[in-house]
Amino acid sequence: MRVLVLFSHPLPESFNAATHAAVLRGLGAAGHEVDDCDLYAEGFNPVLSAEERRNYHDPALNRAPVAGHVERLQRAEALVLVYPTWCFSLPAMLKGWMDRVLLPGVSFELVDGVARPALTHLRRIAGVVTYGRPRWTAWMVGDPPRKAVTRYLRLLNAGRAKLEYHALYDMNRASLAQREAFLARVERAFARW
Repeated sequence: MRVLVLFSHPLPESFNAATHAAVLRGLGAAGHEVDDCDLYAEGFNPVLSAEERRNYHDPALNRAPVAGHVERLQRAEALVLVYPTWCFSLPAMLKGWMDRVLLPGVSFELVDGVARPALTHLRRIAGVVTYGRPRWTAWMVGDPPRKAVTRYLRLLNAGRAKLEYHALYDMNRASLAQREAFLARVERAFARW
């Protein structure tokens, strides 16, 4: 299976980088073809320009600034997002990728003003996420990072993909053993794909 892995963290020495590596090891062990997209390392520009917003609803023009990323997404049969939770949300880099790449004509079609899912080619979607706070605090604010994967991407996929969400909550207080156990769980989960 062709898997697009989107990694969004600026520090190569971070725990999120270790989590990203665990995902890649698992997918590699399962024999998948992996397109590893490190948004920071690739220098992705997350800012939606005024011109891009003007052309947003025109599929003939809207994908030109991010054509390479659109092609990568359209080639993929699975999508894995690896990111930290910052301010109970996605990192700006990943949110910017979504704003600029999940366009009309790419992730949805507008038919008589109604959005119809267009990411129906994805067979699997997963999120691998860390939180600095306990799960109950994420629950209190509605856990937007979880919903971005389990609801928003599911909507764009018409519910066709198998979904997974792997979260390490309260990472700031997690012991070394807890962090290592999370990495092992993540690697095993993707090796089973």
